[in-house]
Amino acid sequence: MRKYKRIVAILAACLLLFSGCVSSDGKGESSESSTSSQSSESSQITSSSQQEDSQASESSESSAESSESNADSSEPSEPTSGPVETSFYDDAVFIGDSVSLRLDMYCQAHQGALGKAQFLTAGSLGSGNALEKVTSDSVHPYYQGEHMSVEDGVKASGAKKVFIMLGMNDVGLYGVEDSVKNMETLTERILEKNPDAEIYLQSMTPMLTGHERKVLNNENLDKYNAGLKELAKEKGYHFADVASVMKQEDGSLKPEYCSDPEGMGIHFTDAGAEAWIDYLLQNANSF
Repeated sequence: MRKYKRIVAILAACLLLFSGCVSSDGKGESSESSTSSQSSESSQITSSSQQEDSQASESSESSAESSESNADSSEPSEPTSGPVETSFYDDAVFIGDSVSLRLDMYCQAHQGALGKAQFLTAGSLGSGNALEKVTSDSVHPYYQGEHMSVEDGVKASGAKKVFIMLGMNDVGLYGVEDSVKNMETLTERILEKNPDAEIYLQSMTPMLTGHERKVLNNENLDKYNAGLKELAKEKGYHFADVASVMKQEDGSLKPEYCSDPEGMGIHFTDAGAEAWIDYLLQNANSF
C-alpha cells in the first residue's frame, strides 16, 4: 500500500512539473509574440512617420517653390528706360513763350530733331494771359495761320502729348502761387477739349546772372518749378525738369546757352536748344 501511495505521489509531481513547463512555454511564446507585435507596430509607426515627414518636407519645398514662383510673377515689371526715338514726339505739341519759340525755330531749321512735333508759341504768352479771351491783339498763338486759344490749338493739332513751358511772363506779374494756379486752370481747359491728351509740364528755364529782377529771379523760378512738380504729382501729369540741364552751380543759366546776354538773358543759342532736345530724348521714359 505504501508503495502504491509513493507511485501516486511521484505521478502527481510529474504532472505538476509538466503543467508548469507548458504554462511557462505558453507565457514565453505569448511574450515573444507580444514583443514581436509591438516591434512590428513600432516599425510600422516609424516607417509611417518617416513617410509623413518626407511628404511634409516635399510639400513644404513645393509650397516654398510655388511661393517664390508667385512672388516672382507678382513683382512689378521694370519701367521702360533709356532714350527714345525722335518719333516719340510725332504726336506732341509744344506750348510756350519766346523761350519755346527759340526751340521751334531750331526744329524748323533741323527737320526731324523732335520728330514731327508741332508748336503753339507766342512771344509774350503766359498761363495767365492764355486764359483771356482771344482778340485781334491778344497774345494767343496761331495755328496754321489762325489765331486761337491754347486749348483750341491743341485740338486743331490733334496732338496726344502736350508739353507746356510757361512762367517767364507770369511769375513777375502774378507771383509764384498764382502762377501755378493759372497753370492748373490752363491744363484743365486743355483737357476739357482734349480728354485723351497727356500733359507734360516742363520746368521754366533759368535766367542769366545779372538779369534777375525783384520778383522774376532764379530763386522764385525754382519755387515756381517746385509748385509745377507738385501740381503734376497731384493731377497725374508728367513733369520734365528741363531747367536741370540748363543751370550752372549757382542756379543761373549757363552762359554758353544764352543767345541774348546783352538783352533779357533768357533765350537760347543752338547749343541750348540742342541740350533741351537731348534731355527730352534721353529722359522721356522717366517723365
